[in-house]
Amino acid sequence: MLYRPFGKTGKNISVISFGGMRFSAPQNLEKSSDLLLYAHNKGINYFDTSPLYCDDRSEDIFGHALRQLPRESFYVSTKCSRANAGDLRKSIEKSLQRLGVEKIDFFYIWHLMNLEDWEKRKQGGAIEAALQAKEDGLIDHLLCSSHMNGEDLGKVLGENIFEGVLLGYNAINFPYRRSAVEQAAKQNLGVVTMNPLGGGLIPQNPERFAFLKTDTAKDIVSAALHFNLSHSDITTALVGFSDTAEIDHAIDATESFTPFSFEQQQHLQQQIESSFNDLCTGCGYCLPCPVNIPIPKYLDSYNQLILTNGNCQAVLDRYRMHWNITPQQAKECIRCGACEERCTQHLPIIQRLQELP
Repeated sequence: MLYRPFGKTGKNISVISFGGMRFSAPQNLEKSSDLLLYAHNKGINYFDTSPLYCDDRSEDIFGHALRQLPRESFYVSTKCSRANAGDLRKSIEKSLQRLGVEKIDFFYIWHLMNLEDWEKRKQGGAIEAALQAKEDGLIDHLLCSSHMNGEDLGKVLGENIFEGVLLGYNAINFPYRRSAVEQAAKQNLGVVTMNPLGGGLIPQNPERFAFLKTDTAKDIVSAALHFNLSHSDITTALVGFSDTAEIDHAIDATESFTPFSFEQQQHLQQQIESSFNDLCTGCGYCLPCPVNIPIPKYLDSYNQLILTNGNCQAVLDRYRMHWNITPQQAKECIRCGACEERCTQHLPIIQRLQELP
């Protein structure tokens, strides 16, 4: 297993980290915790969970497994999305009890959606409460988790509150997040990338993403992970596991990994952008919208429609689980055409907004 420094925290973490939201049988405590122990035995030392994952069972699963391990052999992260200071403090204390640790190594201000949401977290006292919890020794490092576009997230990171960031980054959406990764690097922050496999879309469409493969990548999963890990500013790729075979697959990808040169990365990114002539790459040039429709989020959801051959449920799941948006706002489009004029891919944005379920 490869390990990288997590920004300026002084900690080294595995380049593949364990995401705790995809247990196949979360009601089976022993079976699920055995999966975590298996990953630890394979060299993974960063384990990420959260309240509400797996019908609010994930933290209990983690606690059952982590109590069996030497404390110095792992790092655990969890999160809270509450804006109220008291609610956040209670969440931290509950997580500590369930995880069976005296201190949370990495604690995330969870699921920042936009700059307005960020202001609400500050006004509600959540940030001050998190910093106080750090002062009190309940958490070691404070980070944020976000689905914001790269430019806005960069503004949040620029306030110098956090020591790291968790963001979505993969071969589909990297233009949307690239500037945030670059901002994190300037501040020497740790960068954890979620959805490196595009929420499963990349391995489910191997022919579509075949151009990602290199001589060192045995298959499309390895290629997608190599794409992330070749970015020197990314610390670890967070992967949700449901069985030991998936863990072995990810570990194998690190063993065959040879970082791309800068020139190779640039060439591959150009190939990706040119190959996705009908998929939105999330660059955000379509914004601003005069009626404030978050167009990149809806077009990302439309990607699901393309890649799943019209599965509307996949789109609805994307709305709810990834972006926290509803179908209604897309229908508020006034058809001004400004977004289509700015779109570098010349996508039929107005039509897609109307076609979305």
